[in-house]
Amino acid sequence: MRHFDFLTDADRRRLFMRAPEAFDARSDPQFVAVALGATLYSPAIRPNLAADIHRRVGEGVTSMVACLEDAIPDAEVARAERNLVTELRRCAARPEALPLLFVRVRTPAQIPMIVSALGEDVGVLSGFVLPKFTDESGPEYLEAVVEASADLDHRLFAMPLLESREIMFAESRITALHSARRVVDKYRDHVLAVRVGATDLCAAYGLRRSSDMTIYDVRMIADVIADVVNVFGRADNGYVVTGPVWEYFSRAERIFKPQLRESPFVEHADRALRARLIASDLDGLMREVALDRANGLTGKTVIHPSHVAAVHALSVVTCEEYSDAADIIATGSGGGACASPYRNKMNESKPHTTWAHRTMLRARVFGVAHEDVSFVDLLGAGLHQ
Repeated sequence: MRHFDFLTDADRRRLFMRAPEAFDARSDPQFVAVALGATLYSPAIRPNLAADIHRRVGEGVTSMVACLEDAIPDAEVARAERNLVTELRRCAARPEALPLLFVRVRTPAQIPMIVSALGEDVGVLSGFVLPKFTDESGPEYLEAVVEASADLDHRLFAMPLLESREIMFAESRITALHSARRVVDKYRDHVLAVRVGATDLCAAYGLRRSSDMTIYDVRMIADVIADVVNVFGRADNGYVVTGPVWEYFSRAERIFKPQLRESPFVEHADRALRARLIASDLDGLMREVALDRANGLTGKTVIHPSHVAAVHALSVVTCEEYSDAADIIATGSGGGACASPYRNKMNESKPHTTWAHRTMLRARVFGVAHEDVSFVDLLGAGLHQ
């Protein structure tokens, strides 16, 4: 699979100076972690889950999570487990049309149970999301993933989900994060990315942000995200940390102005697209995605297919970013500074090298847009496909 695979060859040439590269679950883990993009969650109890999964691939989805945890009522867990196994077996009939598939479990025991129940169809699974991850619960989850992988011909990945009250509360946060990091480090070969559970973190204080606000406007959660990135996202030995869930998909009454400037849509003659984004509350999502990247997060948890195109359009590397990154890398490790070819910023080799390499990886995953192509064009292509 590859991002924007739904485009025709002509549209791909029109939009991309460098097209996205293909990948699968066996690709380099760093590539796969960035390629997760907008990870779409769906309840594991959903009827016709297999048909939904196959349909979403055609809409640009490259990673999905079937949830057995908070999305499932306690009394329905057994039924959800049975439904999940049945639907994943149906997915196996068309493996070429699948995204990266993960299961969010609620107990470690569900990991071997699901793997065993799938039998020879287990190849449809890329791994598991591990909820309420702490230094106490984490080892049992991660051992279950490692043991489940032992007899398979491919590695199952784990994605710890940081959402416990220990990391929410100020007096225990840093200790809890470092303890969790030590556990994760022991299983680095199986840990694809670290996810942040903003909904559960908000629940500790009875909070819920509105669609007019980003998660960074909720100061207590923003502080947690900053500390998670500080501990898990360091440039020298860190992990990909993914952006927290955006949970709105239909218009509510607004208090504040829309968060999308009008001028880019005027320049690209698509005012109607801006109106559509605002009506679906996607302007808030787009602002949050931009703030995610500014704060060191990659990708996004989403709960509606309409979110995917926005996340992926904003993930494409611009021609300016690519040019700056190439210049910084070409300068080498000797240091020095020079003006950007765009004459609007200073590129310094030593402090910007990590950014440049990360940008080049994102360019491989999501592609590089032509100089006259903006996120408006890319978003329009994704929403109109």
